Amino acid sequence: SNKQIYVQLIDDLAGRTLAAASSKGIEEGTKTEIAAAVGEKIAQKALEAGINEVVFDRNGYLFHGRVKSLADAARKGGLKF
Repeated sequence: SNKQIYVQLIDDLAGRTLAAASSKGIEEGTKTEIAAAVGEKIAQKALEAGINEVVFDRNGYLFHGRVKSLADAARKGGLKF
């Protein structure tokens, strides 16, 4: 959405969400900085759940700005795509 950014790790075969993170509750920083914080948060949750490799589906959104910031932060946090 224009105000928040969300990310989920989904097991397509089982049809269930493994981990999720959003920008709700994060109020300081630019939208790009907030997206990076969400990327760090999802990487941490994924590693805690034993997930270290994912497929990044940006659902048609261009890979720049907030989406790129989130992905870069998740990679920096230890996720491999």
